[in-house]
Amino acid sequence: MGLLDGLLRDKVVLVNGGSQGVGAAIARAAVRAGAVVAVTGRRTEPGEALVAELAAAGGKAMFVRADLADADRAKASVAEVVDAHGRIDCLVNSAGLTSRGTLLDTTPELFDAHIAINLKAPFFAMQAAVADMVARAAPGTIVNIITSSAHGGQPFLAPYVAAKAGLVGLTRNAAHAHRFDRIRINGLNIGWTATEGEDATQRTFHGAGDDWREQAAARLPMGKLGQPAEIADFVVFLLSDRSGVVTGSVIDWDQNVLGGLD
Repeated sequence: MGLLDGLLRDKVVLVNGGSQGVGAAIARAAVRAGAVVAVTGRRTEPGEALVAELAAAGGKAMFVRADLADADRAKASVAEVVDAHGRIDCLVNSAGLTSRGTLLDTTPELFDAHIAINLKAPFFAMQAAVADMVARAAPGTIVNIITSSAHGGQPFLAPYVAAKAGLVGLTRNAAHAHRFDRIRINGLNIGWTATEGEDATQRTFHGAGDDWREQAAARLPMGKLGQPAEIADFVVFLLSDRSGVVTGSVIDWDQNVLGGLD
């Protein structure tokens, strides 16, 4: 019997940005924990492939095609889950845009793209999910996947940091606003993580070769990049009743310590 078995039994969980990377790992972990899972993504093929994988393993899952750059689609993703299952119990905002830009070279268009995916989409998905929970007078949980770069980040992540730092503030604001509704909202500041998206980013923006993961791991304290499956297990814990009354927390999931100096 696994540590997470049954933690989300019969819960309806929506993972926005769930068709690959950390989001897909969260969807898999949530199904193993007993949840009914919906995942969103821009591309139909990987989303439907993940749902088929989860169904083959005995899970209940659905795919909702959504370009979360459109705030109306972010809201509609929640509505489609509520239409299908009658409610939403848990929401994970995992979608993220990580394209590069500095303070000096970021265009208004790039800035707006980061705000749309990394801040606006979570805002309106949360709005729709919390509205359903409040209307039913039912408790619920939300986890926002953020980034350790929200503390400041690298110079080439200026628009990304601006949007994700906003999501930190939003997470705490919404948690405070809805604590008496028994809706718990927390965030996870993840560090450098081994995902398909990070592989594409390293190759596109940094000219990385096939061994970039090994080179990166050798420089890190724990000797490895962050692992999506490990992050996913922690997210399931935060979504579940086992995390108790914790709300408004933004937890650093990283192997570098903020403020620590050598």
